[in-house]
Parts: sequence; structure tokens; C-alpha cells
Amino acid sequence: MTKIAAQVRLTLRLAALLLTLGTLLPLHSLWRLVRAPSPWPRLFLKSFGRIAGARARVTGTPLRRDVVFLANHLSWIDIPVLAGATGTSFVAKAELKDVAAVGWLCDLNHTLYVSRGDRMGIAEQVRRIAAAIADGWAVTIFPEGTTGDGKTLLPFKPALLAVLEPPPPGLMVQPVRLDYGPATPELAWVGDESGRSHGTRVFRRRGTFAVNLHFLEPFDPTDFPGRKAIAAETRRRIESVSP
Repeated sequence: MTKIAAQVRLTLRLAALLLTLGTLLPLHSLWRLVRAPSPWPRLFLKSFGRIAGARARVTGTPLRRDVVFLANHLSWIDIPVLAGATGTSFVAKAELKDVAAVGWLCDLNHTLYVSRGDRMGIAEQVRRIAAAIADGWAVTIFPEGTTGDGKTLLPFKPALLAVLEPPPPGLMVQPVRLDYGPATPELAWVGDESGRSHGTRVFRRRGTFAVNLHFLEPFDPTDFPGRKAIAAETRRRIESVSP
């Protein structure tokens, strides 16, 4: 009975996702046709998170543009929840591109993919991120470079923060702490689990769960010259918020 109920939840959530997509995609296409800024990808991502069971609780005030959010990373759910709350684009690991539905959602939201194993291509990855930031986008980077278990922060990898050496004029850095509370062990994406398996597991999960988004005080990256100093200050601020 439990397995049947889980499969029913998966089916209903997928149906809700398709219905939402069928409603919002034509509107997105219409906005694109008239070359107007489209609000629909953000609404779709927010709806996607809610369909998965996420209920966002925002603390603090997120900046809207000319900002790089630096956040801890636990699950692919981080992406629709953060996008729904802020409209941000993301720097995400290339593996997400191949996750059914999630990869398409990432593309829709102008995700900038990076490959952790492509050390030779890091300069081009940094160039693309810097171009997006220079255009005024709100961009989120997960400095841990991968998802953790939610109990401790993984070491920050400052390589991609080279886009802040030097930062564009007027750019701010805003640290973000994500916390799934008691549901963290069920939702954290750790180990060798595939993206498809993790997504299916979340969609089969019973009930809803709270996602606490703590938007901390922004700071001017020029006050902390160098990517290592920026990473250290961000980590200090995120660690100051108890999960």
C-alpha cells in the first residue's frame, strides 16, 4: 500500500507539473514573441517547487539585480525555490543539464553550467558568468561546488569567484543560508545517487516541507579583495545562521 501511495503521489505531481507547464509555456512564448521580459519562467519554477512539496519561508530582503547570491547547496530543489523567491539565474554543475525536467527548467532560467572536471575550461566558464553579471543579472553561485548533507558546510571552492576579481561597479554579494529543517535527511542529494533517482524520490515523498531562505546582509566585494577573502567572509556569515 505504501509503494502504491508513493507512486500515486509521483503521478499526481507529474500531472500537476505538466498542467502548469501547458498553461504557462504559451504565455512565455507570447512574451518572447513581443520581446518583453517574461515573468513566466520564474512563476513556473516557483510552482515547480510547490508541486514538489516545498513551502518557502523567506527571512531578510533579497536584492533584485546587480547581485551575486552565494548559497549553501543541499538539493536540486534549491534551484526552483531560490528562483521563485528572487528570479535569479544560476551557476550549476553540468550534471543537472541531463536530469529530466530539471535540466529543461535550468535552461529556461538561463542557467550557466560548469564542469568540475574541466580544469582547462575554467577560464571560459568564468568569462560567461562575468558577462551575465555585467548585464545586471542576479546570479547564484554555490561555492561548495556540490550538494552537502545540510549538517555541515563543505569547503568553499573559490575558483568561480574569479568573476569578482575585480567585481563590476555597483555589484553586491549577498550570502544565503538554505535550511530544510527536519526534512533535510530526506531531501539532501549526497553520495552517488543519480539526479533522476533523487528527483523521483522527492516527488514520491509524502506531504510538504519548509525551506527556510535566510538572505543575509549584502556586502561590497571590494571590501574583501580577492576571491579567497570573499569566500571566507561569505562562509563566516552563512555559518552564523543556525540550521
